[in-house]
Amino acid sequence: MGRKVLVLNADYTALSICTVTKAFLLVYLNKAELISENEKFRLRTVSTSYPLPSVIKLNNYVSKPYKGVVLNRQNIFKRDGNKCVYCGHHKDLTLDHVMPKSRGGKTNWDNLVTACKKCNSRKGDYTPEEARMPMQVKPFKPSLTNFLREMAINSDRNWAQFLGVNDTASNARLAV
Repeated sequence: MGRKVLVLNADYTALSICTVTKAFLLVYLNKAELISENEKFRLRTVSTSYPLPSVIKLNNYVSKPYKGVVLNRQNIFKRDGNKCVYCGHHKDLTLDHVMPKSRGGKTNWDNLVTACKKCNSRKGDYTPEEARMPMQVKPFKPSLTNFLREMAINSDRNWAQFLGVNDTASNARLAV
C-alpha cells in the first residue's frame, strides 16, 4: 500500500501528500472529505469495503507558513529527473556542486545538481565551463506546487485538476 493521497486545504489549494492510511483515518474521523477515489482499488475489512482515497479535502482551513521543498539528495535527484545533468545517464548518480565547495560554492538549490560518478569525477574541481561540460538543465529552487505537479504526473490522474496539470502531453503521462 505505497500509494499516496493529495491533501487539499479547505479552500481546495494543495497542502501536502500523505499515506492512504492517514487519509482514510482523516476521512473516517470526519476531519476531511473524500474528493476523489481510486476506482480500481478498495480498502477492505472482513465485513466492509471502503473507497481508496486519491484526493481529500480538510474540513477546517489550516493556516501554514510558507512551506518550501526540503533541500536533500532525493529532492535534487527528483528535480533533475533522476539523470545526470551533464550526460543524461540514470546510473551511479551523485551530487555535484556546480561551483566547487573548495572555491566558495554553497550547498543550495542553485549550486547542486545530479551527476553520474563518471561526470562528477571528470569535472573535478572545475566549473562546468572550465571542464567543457555544459549542463543540459540549469539548477533552480523548485516550489512545492512544482513538486506536487511532478508527483501528479507520475502518480494519479485525479490530482491533475487541483495542481494545474492540464496539458494533454502531461495528462497522457498520468498513471494510475
